Amino acid sequence: MKKVMFISSTGGHFSELMQLSPMFSKYEYLLVTEKTKNNQNLTQKYPNRVKFLIFGSKDHFFSYPFKLLANCFKSLYIYLKFQPDVIITTGAHTAGPMCCLGKIFGSKIIYIESFANIYTKTITGRLIYHFADLFIVQWESMLKLYPKAICSGWIY
Repeated sequence: MKKVMFISSTGGHFSELMQLSPMFSKYEYLLVTEKTKNNQNLTQKYPNRVKFLIFGSKDHFFSYPFKLLANCFKSLYIYLKFQPDVIITTGAHTAGPMCCLGKIFGSKIIYIESFANIYTKTITGRLIYHFADLFIVQWESMLKLYPKAICSGWIY
């Protein structure tokens, strides 16, 4: 059975990622997101299938670089422990380091650009587009920005 890691930052990105939950039963899977008060119940709903990274928003200018660095190390630990065949992500910043690690260690990377973006690229999308094995956009207008992407329509 393929090992699939589903990863995103918390909030809207995670809400989009959870639209893929019907796929979970088809794989040995792991959910990875940031730890917040709003999602601590995930460990009860998905026992032994959830790992948390440190919550860090770009809005916290001074602490963000340190949290990002710490998440890089946590991501390495989580990656090596689970060793996924595939990483599926809707972004954002917490997913970037994991996707880079996955590419280095041979995982396939599937990136789904945010539903919220109709005419502009996300920062994470800009980075991962260059090495993703499959890059999916949810709006046809985004194909102008990401010509090698596939438009799948909305995941909602």
